[in-house]
Amino acid sequence: MIGRQEVLGSAGGGDVTLPRIHALVDEGLGNSSYLVDLGGGRALAVDPTRDLRALRGTGRELGLSVAFAAETHLHADFLSGALQLVADDGAQALASAAGGREFPHRGLQDGDEVDLGGLTLRALATPGHTPEHLSFLLLDGPAPVAVFTGGSLIVGAAARTDLSGADRTEALARAQYRSLQRLIGEVPDDTLVLPTHGAGSFCSAPPVGERTTTIGAEKAGNELLAAPDESTFVRLLLGGLGSYPAYFDRLGELNRRGAALTPDHPALHPLSPTDVRALEERGAQVVDVRPVPDFAAAHLPGSLSIELRDAFATWLGWLVDPNLPVVIVRNPDQDVDEILWQALKIGYDGLTGELAGGITAWRASGGATASIPVIDAADADPHHVVDIRQHSEFAASHLPGARNVELADVTSRPLAGPVQTLCGHGERAATAAGLLVAAGRTDVTIVVGGPAEWSAATGNPLQSGT
Repeated sequence: MIGRQEVLGSAGGGDVTLPRIHALVDEGLGNSSYLVDLGGGRALAVDPTRDLRALRGTGRELGLSVAFAAETHLHADFLSGALQLVADDGAQALASAAGGREFPHRGLQDGDEVDLGGLTLRALATPGHTPEHLSFLLLDGPAPVAVFTGGSLIVGAAARTDLSGADRTEALARAQYRSLQRLIGEVPDDTLVLPTHGAGSFCSAPPVGERTTTIGAEKAGNELLAAPDESTFVRLLLGGLGSYPAYFDRLGELNRRGAALTPDHPALHPLSPTDVRALEERGAQVVDVRPVPDFAAAHLPGSLSIELRDAFATWLGWLVDPNLPVVIVRNPDQDVDEILWQALKIGYDGLTGELAGGITAWRASGGATASIPVIDAADADPHHVVDIRQHSEFAASHLPGARNVELADVTSRPLAGPVQTLCGHGERAATAAGLLVAAGRTDVTIVVGGPAEWSAATGNPLQSGT
């Protein structure tokens, strides 16, 4: 779900009247898009996602139509909605001339300016996160109002530089250093910094914290900006890189070509149990989006548990082959639109349909079900626990004696003895357990709750480090 917050209001100081800027925050992907009220019913959208529901709703509420859609870079973590805005609103797409995009847009180079009708958008070349990356400085006359920094300068950090291949990672990290030095050197300290990547993003954003900042605040508190030289910056940046979802490797190219246009109301087609069996025989992946207790109690054998929540898209894109037919199993009260739009925004256009009637209809048709035992965190045995969180999460705090294997790797690592899968709450633990059972294991248990619950229940301290 994408929420909205106003990051800049219309009240200004001196001779500057500040435009209203609304942040559209995707909590699941950890990203922000922005909608800028340009006056006269016109708006600028910055880094819009393909899921335009929140942007459309804000536009309708404020009486705005998107006149310009600006992209800071070729996104790897979501499909852009810019082309949809071009088609639906007649917007002009703005993006780097070096990006090689194959759809109509105005290609911008360093220093180019776009007259927004009272405000000006200036392109600043800030390569690093991607080679063609631009930041956009929003000006009211000569006065900077805000800078949209995409994946360049982000709150407390800078975005990762390894998405263009290992052979380019260090060179782009060095470019990232120079880009950040340019931003803090050329943009006034009181300028609002509006990044695309924020807490929850796999593009190296800190796990918690504010999503917007100022140039001055970053000068004072960003550890990377405190690096004494370029080599130290590169070491710090690259040393903090963790794993990222598999779908990141293909979305940049899809964004370069331009995402296919989507209907206003996509549909998830009903499938009978007979249809589902036929699809499974052809290699379809069944994705069960129900809450963990429901999945654990009874699910289609071989199905993958990815509970419908803010992070659904991330794990769908990380674990499911986009070339396979996908069948959804859900409860009647779960939002079909949310399933579809989370899939669409990361390029999963081919969800085949859903099991009509859900698990009840499957059982009524004589279909077999499987189950997986569940225990509370208080009952977890640390010596049997496989903590499937990211390495950085594990290092921060974990059960003493627990093994750490990231979720995406859980079926490719030898795991001796009974396995109790654990994460922070239980959703990823259920996903891991389902993968292990589908791979043939029969000694798997799902732990509901995380390290904090275990420590509180048992009175035992957690460990840190690896």
